[in-house]
Amino acid sequence: MPTIAEQIAAWLTDTTVDTMPDAAVVTARRLFLDVSGLCVAARREDYVTATLAAVERSGPCTVLGHGGGFDGCGAALVNGTAAHGEDFDDTFEGGPVHSGAVIVPAVLAACERDNLGGDRFLIGVVTGVELMCRLSLVAPMATHNAGFHPTAVFGAVAAAGGVGASLGLSRAQLVSALGIAGSMASGIIEYLADGTWTKRMHAGWAAQSGLRAALMARGGFLGPRTVLEGVHGVYRAFAPSVKPNFEPLVEGLGRRWVLPAVAFKPYACGTMTQPFIDCAIRLAASGVRAEDVEQIECEAAAGTVPRLWEPLAIKHRPPTPYAAKFSTPFCMAVGFFDRRAGLAQFTAERTRDREVLSLASKIRYTIDPANEYPRKFTGHLRATLADGRHVEFRQPCMRGGADAPLPRGELETKFSENARYGGWTDETAGRWLDVSRRVFTEPTLDILKQFRV
Repeated sequence: MPTIAEQIAAWLTDTTVDTMPDAAVVTARRLFLDVSGLCVAARREDYVTATLAAVERSGPCTVLGHGGGFDGCGAALVNGTAAHGEDFDDTFEGGPVHSGAVIVPAVLAACERDNLGGDRFLIGVVTGVELMCRLSLVAPMATHNAGFHPTAVFGAVAAAGGVGASLGLSRAQLVSALGIAGSMASGIIEYLADGTWTKRMHAGWAAQSGLRAALMARGGFLGPRTVLEGVHGVYRAFAPSVKPNFEPLVEGLGRRWVLPAVAFKPYACGTMTQPFIDCAIRLAASGVRAEDVEQIECEAAAGTVPRLWEPLAIKHRPPTPYAAKFSTPFCMAVGFFDRRAGLAQFTAERTRDREVLSLASKIRYTIDPANEYPRKFTGHLRATLADGRHVEFRQPCMRGGADAPLPRGELETKFSENARYGGWTDETAGRWLDVSRRVFTEPTLDILKQFRV
């Protein structure tokens, strides 16, 4: 019987532009646009500046929002870090993983490095995202429970597959690329302790690891065929608490596509907080004032508690703006006051706002054992008011996900606002928007060079 990696490699080599459904192409185009805006939005942030200091500023590859050319791995690292840095990037319900911030930078760097056209870029993005989403379904929650970040772990393997597909690697080379990437996968979630930056680099590190693994395999380096299911494989190492079920990974490959279900975030914070923010905004819109609230109780999924609810005292007063993005109480409170949770809501000034912190301190949780997480992300609140009344709201799904997708106009508005936040003029953003609509049909990716300013 072929190994899991061999089955994946067979699918990767068989996939062409003609075998992709239209919905997959549309999703890839949306991912490219969303990732681009996020890279531009973050281009002047200190964590991007620090990452730029670690790469070579020479080569054929683009770092979005920056001048000059870069080497492939450096471009993948910086673009991935910038795209994921504000936690405003796409997610996949069921994983969860952030596929766009890994796959788009990795495949873009590969295609620019080898001077490939838009069709190869498309093949790499579609297959890489599809693979990453499926990898996340094999052992739900177990990777997080082991202390690792699924985006970092599965991103490296998926990026190797997507890059390998775009480069036209043989089946044997693709198997080795996946095997090599398994030894490059990593990413612990200790950033939760103090709100520091390491999660931000996980997507970039996975992107450059996948690119490097594919290039090494093309050069003849060998990786293990049993990298995924083996006794010492990826799932045994990073998800040891459960027996992996590989059916969601390999069943229907090439016939049934999951990437059209990728969710695009309306808010710049942790994925599972998003439906709770919608509930808080609805509470404010109902006429309830902050001073009317005695307490807010939320029904939450047990799997989200360690990252987004506990330690509750710290979540009530997050120590940094980045930590605030992973505090459901803070996100709900700032959403209540501002009716939004964009980049401007996660600043040092906003995380010290007395009104926001006062409301956040009133928010508690109880565990809902029937919650469908991670298959579905939901929100809930029940507010007890000073006059004794109770007001309750539920959000049955994540807005921006498969059950409530963001309209293209809203996604384009998000891009434009992010580009403006990063210092691009509306004229430059408009030209990039036009490029995003045709990038996958261009004979080369030289059209991106005009934005290297």
